Amino acid sequence: MFVGSLYVWRGNLPRDHPNTIKRRFTSVLCVSAVSPLVVLAWTNSMKVRPSPPLWALLGFRLEGFVPAALLPLTLTMVLFLGPLTQLAIESPRGLFHDVKVGLNSRSWSKCVKDLRWLRNQVVAPLTEEFVFRACMIPMLVPCTGPTAAIFISPLFFGVAHFHHIIEQLRFGQDTVFEILICAAFQFTYTYIFGVYTAFIFIRTGHLMGPVLCHSFCNQMGFPAIGSVLQHPQRPAILLSYQLGVLLFLILLFPFTDPAFYGMTPICSLLLTPRSACA
Repeated sequence: MFVGSLYVWRGNLPRDHPNTIKRRFTSVLCVSAVSPLVVLAWTNSMKVRPSPPLWALLGFRLEGFVPAALLPLTLTMVLFLGPLTQLAIESPRGLFHDVKVGLNSRSWSKCVKDLRWLRNQVVAPLTEEFVFRACMIPMLVPCTGPTAAIFISPLFFGVAHFHHIIEQLRFGQDTVFEILICAAFQFTYTYIFGVYTAFIFIRTGHLMGPVLCHSFCNQMGFPAIGSVLQHPQRPAILLSYQLGVLLFLILLFPFTDPAFYGMTPICSLLLTPRSACA
């Protein structure tokens, strides 16, 4: 439903064209509105009776909201310590000046008017995390258990990005081989990212953490490790990369400890008999 809705519109405009972006906003928001009904219909047909209400199961709840918004995002920023250090070193006016400019109301006003920024930082993170995490994981957990669900749900998320091949072939941007290599690479890192946000969603029981992490990663992009090897400050940047990964691994479980977030609604699904999903 999510991917198919992007292609219900006629026309051959590229994905960054304003008309295409607006139409796809409409598509994914409609699918996001329907997805909870799919979850509800599934729970009724499979006789799965979770104790929390549906919206809590989908990650909308007040208990533990503040740590759910702050800790996963902080953890992700720690992982990106290397790229953030590189940005700070390469900033011509300094990191604090860039942060000040970024927090300026004019900068935010400009961003909100940019359809591509809205797509990458707001609509895509919100709708993709809602559909592929909040709506999909509650249907998988009773059948597979939480651990397997963490690794299964991102497969759908990764495959969903294969539709970019259609546009690349249509506009002849690269050779078929280059397009397939790019698609395989994109599937790999979207799958890994999906595992991470599924882990956060199950551990915290909140949708906010995955959405903010998704938005941050879209803003940062994939780390340009190749440029680091040619950088004049290579030792310092490489050290920050290594330190970021080490701290991330150390803090991964403490920062996602369910004790910060209250009883996660997903846990109620573990009380459902597995035979209900057979």
